[in-house]
Amino acid sequence: MAKLVFGMNQSLDGYVDHTEFGPSPTLFRHFIEDVRRKAGSVYGRRMYEIMRYWDDDHPEWDADRQAFAAAWRNQHKWVVSRSLRSVGPNASLVESDLDGAMRKLKAERDGEIAVAGPDLARSLTDLGLIDEYRIYLHPVVLGRGKPYFAGPRPRLRLMANDRIDEDVIRLTYAPA
Repeated sequence: MAKLVFGMNQSLDGYVDHTEFGPSPTLFRHFIEDVRRKAGSVYGRRMYEIMRYWDDDHPEWDADRQAFAAAWRNQHKWVVSRSLRSVGPNASLVESDLDGAMRKLKAERDGEIAVAGPDLARSLTDLGLIDEYRIYLHPVVLGRGKPYFAGPRPRLRLMANDRIDEDVIRLTYAPA
């Protein structure tokens, strides 16, 4: 049975914004390996559209960016959207019955499936389907933006904490 894992970079004050801060080279390599190990990813429409950047090669990419793109392209993606009519390579569209579709996905797969985006994570949290939350805590204060928890905060228990690079700590929580 698969496990749904919601993990994102987060500022000290609780916001996620890929345009305001990004991963160091060490953290980026960590994410490459993480994507390689995942059984797939579930995206909301907005996050999927952002990540489609990795579908196209860019001549300015270094080896790490090429490796991430290859891992991302190889991974199956499920895109939750009522407005999209099609999705890109190696992706499936989930247009309705989020609860049923995710329960079926968890039952049919093994390993970890990433959940991408706070709005989708909120919906899956409300359904009781997130098995683990991973916060990559950065020493940045944004003061505004999209919060990691887009809705009511679930009760959590700390499972692990580890330093990923000199400035980033990964906090792993499970629902309490």
